Amino acid sequence: MKRSGFVDERFGALADAFSQNFEEYGELGAAVTVFVGGRKVVDLWGGVADGRTGRPWTQDTVVPVFSCAKGIVSICAHLLAQERKLDLDAPVSRYWPEFAQHGKEAITCRMVLGHRAGLPTLDPLLSFEEIAAWTPVIHAIEEQEPLWEPDTAYEYHGHVFGFLIGEVIRRITGLTPGAYFRRAVGEPLRLRAWIGLPAEEMDDRARLVEAEGRSPMPGPEHLLTRIVTMNGALVFPGLDEPHGWNDPALLGMQLPGAGATASASGLAGLYAAAVTGIEGQERLLTPDTVTDAVREVSSGKGWLGFDAGARWGSGFLLDSAFRPMLGERSFGNDGAGGQFTFGDDEFGVGFAYVANRMIGHGDARANRLIAAVRKCLIDD
Repeated sequence: MKRSGFVDERFGALADAFSQNFEEYGELGAAVTVFVGGRKVVDLWGGVADGRTGRPWTQDTVVPVFSCAKGIVSICAHLLAQERKLDLDAPVSRYWPEFAQHGKEAITCRMVLGHRAGLPTLDPLLSFEEIAAWTPVIHAIEEQEPLWEPDTAYEYHGHVFGFLIGEVIRRITGLTPGAYFRRAVGEPLRLRAWIGLPAEEMDDRARLVEAEGRSPMPGPEHLLTRIVTMNGALVFPGLDEPHGWNDPALLGMQLPGAGATASASGLAGLYAAAVTGIEGQERLLTPDTVTDAVREVSSGKGWLGFDAGARWGSGFLLDSAFRPMLGERSFGNDGAGGQFTFGDDEFGVGFAYVANRMIGHGDARANRLIAAVRKCLIDD
């Protein structure tokens, strides 16, 4: 594999780990970017963006990054909280009055950000077109009863996370979460990251493929499948099917729980901007805001009785055995394709790894790269 880009001499171990991922894990195409102190110190890419045509991966290549979208939405929510336009501990109904029905009156945004609201999925069988229209999902959330008493348990909130926090953002700003992100952060910092990929970007995106032997989803009635597919309206991963994650119709719509498309540099730049600032600008999130974001909200066994070892702050994965990062100030999110991105203001790091071959359970690619970053920054 021919590797392109650059790496600061201090991060040679990360460059080696990136190359080894191609040799040992069968990468098709991938990229990794690291900022330290607001300066880009690693920007590497290699392989193939589209296995059908052999089109190479470039510095600007974007790829669907699934639930890395939750980090984008969460940063937007914390920005609004920092501006005192949003109180994360106030009832959602302060901003969205119609939400306060069917046992949801006391649910706060923080409960949603910590996957504690009792709304991991919705009961109605919405169509793809209804999901793309946004409003039918919002009405379904209003009518939904929580599966458990809010704030007494947690379980991954999948797509509902994005629509619920996204609607609060829309009520406050008048913009969908994808549009607000682009106006407030993405466009000013020229970040290649979107929730709702523009039509003019579609042809240059990387195309996802599945690794051989990847574990299938449980049956359609299983809660996990319902969470991931919105009761079957979306096909996961559905890489050669309509309404799957290579379908421009899906990638172009507002799907803020899992519908982001981004480059490694775009995601790393977002987290670097959050924790240190880039391009001479002040950091997006103050130290107090980061402290609030990294306070543990959920961990241990979820409502389904399974403990993956994850720890959740307000909208972000935290440093844990499930997803080792750099320390107690690290916060980020991963994607079902193996992608991962995080920031850490103690070490001044913004990191992102993206790839187009989906491996699934046991995927060690991102963890290996983060371990190399840790070695370069801390162990040495």
